[in-house]
Amino acid sequence: MRVIEQALLEKVIIERSRTSHKGNYGRLLLLGGTYPYGGAIIMAALAAVKSGAGLVTVGTDRENIPALHSHLPEAMAFSLQDQQLLQEQLEKAEVVLLGPGLRDDVFGEDLVKQVFASLRQNQILIVDGGALTILARTSLSFPSNQLILTPHQKEWEKLSGIAIENQSEAATASALTSFPQGTILVEKSSATRIWQVGQSDYYQLQVGGPYQATGGMGDTLAGMIAGFVGQFRQASLYERVAVATHLHSAIAQELSQEHYVVLPTEISSHLLKIMKKISQKGT
Repeated sequence: MRVIEQALLEKVIIERSRTSHKGNYGRLLLLGGTYPYGGAIIMAALAAVKSGAGLVTVGTDRENIPALHSHLPEAMAFSLQDQQLLQEQLEKAEVVLLGPGLRDDVFGEDLVKQVFASLRQNQILIVDGGALTILARTSLSFPSNQLILTPHQKEWEKLSGIAIENQSEAATASALTSFPQGTILVEKSSATRIWQVGQSDYYQLQVGGPYQATGGMGDTLAGMIAGFVGQFRQASLYERVAVATHLHSAIAQELSQEHYVVLPTEISSHLLKIMKKISQKGT
């Protein structure tokens, strides 16, 4: 087991080059928020933008777009029912986050299949929320590109076949041998572990607590992971995911000193200030 230390945070979160532009910080596509789960994709988008992602586009129900733009005018948005725009955005994206607030129905299943079929080798796919449930139910083949899975314990039970009470380190390590080489697993729990298929060791969080047990926490984490993997390319993909996951809980832990429950949107609101402090320490 490895612990995420300050040195790793400073390796990943670095100051920006004066000559950089938004295209250097990731072109993200977030897909989800189908009725009645529109808030999930909004929280994911907030976290992605506030983690520093360069360009964020959201595909969601058309009815959800005004609410999204009222919270986040920085994000672009389109209707998931618009097949032409969906295909265009899938071709442009460097990072695809699939699943926050995605309903497990025929439309959701068709979307998951379309995304899996469309991805190229150089695109990063993060599978979260409803897309994980659909993936487990349909037994679709994993895409062979860069894959990140972010299940909570029940979703991991469905994906791996390991009952929650049996989700030990050894059981997860064994289950991961059937996943594509290089797959990253964020195994969310009260002691979240971050794995990469092909590595014998894993990171385990030493921060976080029950004040995070509220709706939208996982959507915010997924958005943060998307934002981090779209930038900070001087670090490995695994390191970027680990640092995003750590920072999500570290901010929550700090906020819990004055809050009984920490809301996911409060984590996003504090993110830019914390990232600035870390980047300055690393110089």
